[in-house]
Amino acid sequence: MSAAPDVTTPALYLDDIPFARFAEMRKTDGLAWHSYETATGSPPGEGGFWAVTRHADVAHVGRNADIFSSAVGHTNLWDLEADALEARRSIIDSDAPDHTRLRRVVSTAFTPKFIREWETITRTLAGNLLDEFVAKGGGDWVSAVAAPLPIQVIMAILGVPAEDGDFMIELSNYMVEGTTDQQSLPDDAYGNATPTRLLPFGSPASHAMYEYGEKLGRLRASEPLEDVVTRLVFAEADGVKLTENEFKNFFHVLVFAGNETTRTALTHGAIAIADHPAEWRKLHANDDLITTATEEILRWSTPVLHMRRTATQDTNVAGTAIAEGDKVVMWYASSNRDEAVWDRPDTFDISRSPNPHQAFGGGGPHFCLGAFLARMEISVVLEEMLARNINLERTSEPTRVASNFVRGVLAVDLAAVR
Repeated sequence: MSAAPDVTTPALYLDDIPFARFAEMRKTDGLAWHSYETATGSPPGEGGFWAVTRHADVAHVGRNADIFSSAVGHTNLWDLEADALEARRSIIDSDAPDHTRLRRVVSTAFTPKFIREWETITRTLAGNLLDEFVAKGGGDWVSAVAAPLPIQVIMAILGVPAEDGDFMIELSNYMVEGTTDQQSLPDDAYGNATPTRLLPFGSPASHAMYEYGEKLGRLRASEPLEDVVTRLVFAEADGVKLTENEFKNFFHVLVFAGNETTRTALTHGAIAIADHPAEWRKLHANDDLITTATEEILRWSTPVLHMRRTATQDTNVAGTAIAEGDKVVMWYASSNRDEAVWDRPDTFDISRSPNPHQAFGGGGPHFCLGAFLARMEISVVLEEMLARNINLERTSEPTRVASNFVRGVLAVDLAAVR
């Protein structure tokens, strides 16, 4: 059994993903065992997990949800107590048949046909944000473009009033902070009286998001509209309506995932474009590469770094015996740089095809609901940048989040050059 180098200590990610450590694990025979004891700030005596770092192995775990459970032990990197498991359980932390039922509630709202209906408003929002960015000569790309665009789009889809956008971004930022080794919020922030171990990300910002969702849900119960929150309130799947806990966790997941992950992809995409001007010129010369450029941005950025599963039976992955109850962690941060799948995986190449990245997970029933939405938003931003002949130059280093879960960037200054 090979011992894995530490890839869980949040501070490691202040200098970006520790790619060299993941490359070392990909070269080992079988899976590497990662002890929690090696991670700074990890709970003592909790054992560890099998690190799944190669593309094929991640796909195997992701597609075999009957063997590798999301519900047993949840998808957190660390173990949770039984009451926290139930309080924090969302569609992400469910198995069939519950996962199938929950997914059916909103799946039609995130089909390619439905998402195309939101392309016009996305294009208008993106154009306005880019025009303001250019008028100022550039600035912090995150606050100017990458953060406001996805939150405004997902809010429109959900039915959240536009004036609450800044509040949604604020809460999302604090939830990301909850994945780091330090939180700036006191436990009673936003009037929270719930023990933080019972809240997603261990953050009182999740309490505030719960409260906001419940308030909006009550409003839609009396004044329904054509939006996803109304659908959550009234929808029945298999003859069963969502419980109160299911509703608030669903709302929480949709706001966070529909906002944070695309923001991260747009940020790393912009940095890559600024750092690789020849690739941007290639897209200028051939805008038919928009689709492949979008996929390369998703591979390159890998917004969510990992997901955990628990083995429900004795099994085997890559020649390694996995016992029932063992934890396995799929590291998309590694699988998206697998040399066995991509030629020159550490090179940003907008014409790369095929590009079977795992930015939306390892496949299987938990494939990301928002995949089509994220692709549409990234493609629209690229198209609107081309239409305005915007070229980006980096004028600062990114301020990164010390998180082993999301590849977050708090700020990065870019100049808009024409």
